[in-house]
Amino acid sequence: MISLLAKAAEMVRAYARHPDPRVAAANVIALLVASNQPFYPLYLFWLVSDDITAAWFTFLSTPFFLAVPAVSRRNGAAGRALLPLAGIGNTVLSAWLFGTASAVEIFLIPCGVIALLLFRPRERLAALAIAAIAFGVFLLLHDGYGPPLSAYDAAEYAALARLNIISASTLTAFVALLFSGMLAKAERSPDAAGDKKTG
Repeated sequence: MISLLAKAAEMVRAYARHPDPRVAAANVIALLVASNQPFYPLYLFWLVSDDITAAWFTFLSTPFFLAVPAVSRRNGAAGRALLPLAGIGNTVLSAWLFGTASAVEIFLIPCGVIALLLFRPRERLAALAIAAIAFGVFLLLHDGYGPPLSAYDAAEYAALARLNIISASTLTAFVALLFSGMLAKAERSPDAAGDKKTG
């Protein structure tokens, strides 16, 4: 059993691996999000309500997150762009499913942050465009979703909002730690050491 789990973990690591650290980061984030999606209905059931009908529709975005490493192998920029765009799409879907009272739109923040971090300065236009989409979605759609598929009472919406705020905050913190590690690794590289000596 342990050997099977180890083999599965190595397969996942191999799927996420990429020589470009920003692409590798996008792959790791995408697979993390996809691996957590099956637990969302359980969190909803335990913490909010036994009405989890709407949660099953969130799986429509799972294939897009799982596809990020595959797309990245063909085109690194396209793979990096797919991750925040899939996140924005999932957020829009969830806002329609649960209503804006669920605070699910807070996931637009990590989507924008991820877009800004994944692209290099020379690719700033792509980063800003995707971040603008995240911001624009909130401005244009916030009051336009109509009645949600699942409606909850005030206490249940408060619990759902807490769940989404904690989840989005945790994702943002993970992304910050991931990129902090990348920066630390870059600072320890021979090129960076050479720059310090000559600077």
